[in-house]
Amino acid sequence: MGPDTDPIDRTRFPIDEWRLVECAPDKSTLGRDETLFAVGNGYLGMRGNPTEGRNAYTHGTFVNGFHETWEIQHPEAAYGFAKTGQTIVNVPDAKLMKIYVDDEPLLLSTADLQHYERSLDMREGILRREIVWTTPSRKKVRIRTSRMVSFTERHLAVMTMEIEMLEGDAPVVVSSQILNRQDGGDEYYASEAAMGEGFDPRRSGTFEHRVLEPQLDWCNERRMILGYRAATSGMTIAVAAEHTIETDNPWTAIETTEPDLARKVFQVDARQGQPITIVKTVAYHTSRGVPVRELADRGRRTLDRVRRLGVAYLREAQRRWLTGFWADSDIVVEGEPGLQQAIRWNLFQLAQATARTDQMGVAAKGVTGSGYEGHYFWDTEIYVVPFLVHTHPELARSVLLARIAMLPQARRRATELAVKGALFPWRTINGEEASAYYAAGTAQYHINADISYALMKYVDVSGDLDFLARYGVEVLVETARMWADLGFWRGEGEARTFEIHGVTGPDEYTTVVNNNLFTNVMARGNLVRAADVVRRLDEIAGAEAAALRTRLGLSEEEAQEWWECAAAMYIPYDESLGVHPQDDQFLSKELWDVQGTPPEKRPLLLNYHPLVIYRFQVLKQADVVLALYLQGDVFTAEEKRRDFDYYDPITTGDSSLSAVVQSIMAAEVGLPDQALSYFHNALWTDLDDLHGNTADGVHVASTGGVWASLVQGFGGMRDFDGNITFDPRLPREWSRMRYRLKVRGSRVQVDLTGEMLEISIVDGPDLEVSVRGKSYVARAGEPVRVWLEDRLDEAMYLPESAY
Repeated sequence: MGPDTDPIDRTRFPIDEWRLVECAPDKSTLGRDETLFAVGNGYLGMRGNPTEGRNAYTHGTFVNGFHETWEIQHPEAAYGFAKTGQTIVNVPDAKLMKIYVDDEPLLLSTADLQHYERSLDMREGILRREIVWTTPSRKKVRIRTSRMVSFTERHLAVMTMEIEMLEGDAPVVVSSQILNRQDGGDEYYASEAAMGEGFDPRRSGTFEHRVLEPQLDWCNERRMILGYRAATSGMTIAVAAEHTIETDNPWTAIETTEPDLARKVFQVDARQGQPITIVKTVAYHTSRGVPVRELADRGRRTLDRVRRLGVAYLREAQRRWLTGFWADSDIVVEGEPGLQQAIRWNLFQLAQATARTDQMGVAAKGVTGSGYEGHYFWDTEIYVVPFLVHTHPELARSVLLARIAMLPQARRRATELAVKGALFPWRTINGEEASAYYAAGTAQYHINADISYALMKYVDVSGDLDFLARYGVEVLVETARMWADLGFWRGEGEARTFEIHGVTGPDEYTTVVNNNLFTNVMARGNLVRAADVVRRLDEIAGAEAAALRTRLGLSEEEAQEWWECAAAMYIPYDESLGVHPQDDQFLSKELWDVQGTPPEKRPLLLNYHPLVIYRFQVLKQADVVLALYLQGDVFTAEEKRRDFDYYDPITTGDSSLSAVVQSIMAAEVGLPDQALSYFHNALWTDLDDLHGNTADGVHVASTGGVWASLVQGFGGMRDFDGNITFDPRLPREWSRMRYRLKVRGSRVQVDLTGEMLEISIVDGPDLEVSVRGKSYVARAGEPVRVWLEDRLDEAMYLPESAY
């Protein structure tokens, strides 16, 4: 990989294929770096703030789903507008361990550092930092810290600190704290908002009222606990911490708590060469309303278990979990170490966002920041679930169950919007719609089809019919009912079509339109799969089929209506241009001069009134092109190329969701340079802060898209209806790529070079695959090897005996 494709300052961030390493701090990139070095497990997340507290862009500790609610104030309200906002809460911060040597505080911004290294180890799941500090009194001290959020113990974080005087003796003080930053500011009671000024709808809002109401503060010589209740949502949280210290130096400790602060202060008479090791274990427990004292008891039990198991055991369990994760998730690109490091960082973020969601959603920023207010979007179903389906299907099932749990609220929302069935919220935490701007929010009805798409992808690839019978059928039925009611019949006879008006597609620069192609195509898929499932209900649900029909009020006539709606779905097409219009009026608008728009006017949503943007042919993100990818089996190769060529020049890529889709489709339609360019854009989205808001958290959907760009773009894998096909497009610049898939109980390894595709069964049953239109069966010990030629019709199968 040449310097033109690696934007990282490698003098500061050297290449290491399994670690993200920083060799010098930089105040100008604090926000980005706090996100890059965040640690989490899908439930609990801790930003990469320095252990001693300062300097920081935004201190943050987040628990998935723990939120405050507030009344949305619409200056001009209307019926059905979202009523209640939801915002993730910055929960009490237990990362803080302030350090004083000779009564001088360690502040990275002013410290005389002889050595500095911070690293995120992606095989061990541990953030480490080592510094050597020459104090103002010219004494030299080495400080090593580590931070781990456990993948195996959902509620647990473990932090360690080792301090050793290298030159001279000195009094050392460590003030370990739990601090309510949500209401109490930072540890110096200074505002943290100053570094996040300016309009940006992607950023989380602030509260005017106290959010966390104190319910409990308690300590003894080993532990300290703070507990709170969120003022309006009623959610509860308890944070419990325990400390141990090992040293041959004389020491004392005191413990204090107050409503917003708990402290354990160690005072050590440190002698040269005598290390001090402090271990801090922290348990976070939350609930929708369980009393805080019960959560505190749960925290005590978590800490009891940690004391019994030991930190070494927990670290080994963390390493084993990640060994399993990488065995199924790693993608190896040989001979590209910088690229490899970036790929693994992106894949590691998927682990940190999903591992312990445990039937909770995946927020747009995971648990690494408060961007987008901690809301769940369609990002999960379209960009994250496919990765999980093919690598960790049990996690895909868990994430889908989080959506399914929102079905009661979705039914109520459908009633509010005067349609039958269920309508899932565009953005939410608790299942209620939280999008205050309906044109680019609630109007994105395609969320229903996205959820159904992800659900059936999981069922098709995993073969989990029990999940379909117990949970999936109901979602498919209720979403299909919504589409059948939302759309309407137009015309007569053979010209009769089923149309869907007044919706917004993925492209939020074009809103409330008629016959958005993406929406219609995805809705058609939703209707077809729902009707098919109802037709096969006895096969799928067995003895429970009759009960399901009764409970859902299913009839053959209704399923037949869905078939008819799908068959007659209007798919816009312009004969003169030979492309699919994004919607009925899109092609009649003036073209926006994307190339002529100066960089300081990007992204458009931060620099132009929506009405200005809505008048033009200009896209925030892939829309028609996304439909070509997700429903690629219903478009021809020629249609895909013409559509891509038309829409690509007017797609701004102002959304981080776009580059991955453009990369995949550029690869498919035969534009390798563009495919690689868009892939690099996606790969470095956060590592190089390409959208200017990495400080607010990782773009989790983009990290999922990196997997898709590699496996489905360059790897050419498709899984329509669970049928696994390959049409590889490995970049000329790469010599080899390897990855694994899980398909219906089989673990499959795919090894790709420019000349050869090899498909091997690691374990599990035989698997039938198709490579460039020809079928093969891969068996354990009998890999399929296909010689790749430039012309698709010259692909040649070489049997095992040929080697």
